[in-house]
Amino acid sequence: MAITAGGIGSGLDIDGLVRQLVAAERQPVSLRLDRKEASLLGNLSAYGTLKSALSTFQTAVKGLQNPDTFQARRTSSSNTDLFTGTSTKDAVAGTYSINVQQLAQAAKMRSDAFDPSENIGTGSMTLSLGSDSFTLDIDSENNTLEGIRDAINAASNNPGITASIISAGPGDSRLVLTSNRVGEGNDISITATDDDVPGGGLERFNSLNTVQAAQDAIVFVDGLEVRRDSNTVSDVIQGVTLNLRKADENVTGTLTVTLDTASVKTRVETFVSAYNELVGVMNQLSAFNADTGDAGPLLGDSALRGVQSQIRQALSGSVGDGTFSTLAEIGVTTNSSGQLTINNTRLDEVIAQDFSAIANLFASENGLTKTLDGILDRYVASDGILSSRTNGIQSRIGQIDNERERLDTRMEALESRYRAQFTAMDILVGQLQGLSGYLEQQLSNLPQPNSIGRRR
Repeated sequence: MAITAGGIGSGLDIDGLVRQLVAAERQPVSLRLDRKEASLLGNLSAYGTLKSALSTFQTAVKGLQNPDTFQARRTSSSNTDLFTGTSTKDAVAGTYSINVQQLAQAAKMRSDAFDPSENIGTGSMTLSLGSDSFTLDIDSENNTLEGIRDAINAASNNPGITASIISAGPGDSRLVLTSNRVGEGNDISITATDDDVPGGGLERFNSLNTVQAAQDAIVFVDGLEVRRDSNTVSDVIQGVTLNLRKADENVTGTLTVTLDTASVKTRVETFVSAYNELVGVMNQLSAFNADTGDAGPLLGDSALRGVQSQIRQALSGSVGDGTFSTLAEIGVTTNSSGQLTINNTRLDEVIAQDFSAIANLFASENGLTKTLDGILDRYVASDGILSSRTNGIQSRIGQIDNERERLDTRMEALESRYRAQFTAMDILVGQLQGLSGYLEQQLSNLPQPNSIGRRR
């Protein structure tokens, strides 16, 4: 930065004058750029708000776009302690009697007592789970109860046996083997052979005690006996999965499958609520107050007007070719403020009367949600209309930053020019003041008129 000393000759505050003159030149341009940037940032924020509201509405639209939404079933159990159920759209509405006689369970076996510090013996152990088996070599490194447990659990070819140890007291620990497979036929057995003494410690595992036998589930469905190797039964009632929880042969419960009308109504309500929120956002962004002259940031914006008009046309028009082709026919109408309202009596009646007709209105190939989703996609997609608008605004904001840089460059040049001019003037004033002082001095040295006369 140059060091300046102003006003030496003239006494003027040259630095102050230069700053004021440059500021006066900068201010109108700077204010214009600030106002322009503020307007663009306001529009950018407004487009973001609009896009968010449109996306929220699109989520609600997609919630009604899948025809399976309107085929949902609700499954209820009269005794959830014994069994529960779930169902798909393929389930037939109806009532089924369920009697759980026996739950499927996994085998669990327990050995005789061993001292946990005892070296049991060496040899081999073949463990079987159903028709699958694997063999372990037992040597001096793993011939304790803990060593055998760890060898079983670590075996890579173990088909699904988990080993653990329970202790009843000092010197009384037992190996417990549990299958991870339920159902009859998945029994656990051990065939052990001692290397040293036949009938020694290792062969004591050949006689395991049954803690729990492997067994199938037995359930009667509408009086029909069903056996399965799982407590989840999904191949008896079409579209229904039974979850067996407890057996009680003396108690028969009821499983009821119905159309899930509540979930469909909830989705319609969500759709209406999301649209009304969208209407509120669009009204706010495009509002105009005649009394104050205040206007929304997107008043008169063609993008907002375009999406608003297209959505309204879709909602008020006729779609599909089924029993219902308009929202009004199922009890959804537009009020005076442009929002949707629901006639609950009519909607409940329609849902109970004709589930498939509502599905056709919303989710058919030519249905309402297909039309709306297409409209919304054109605006909110990553390459959509609103993204194009916001990209354009961001580009213009970048141009303003460039204008500010150019303004700074011009102001620096202007400051240099002003400073040079005032400095030259200051030097000139100093020179003139010096000349004036010289002349005054010379004049003061001239003889006075009276003194000339006296000499004569």
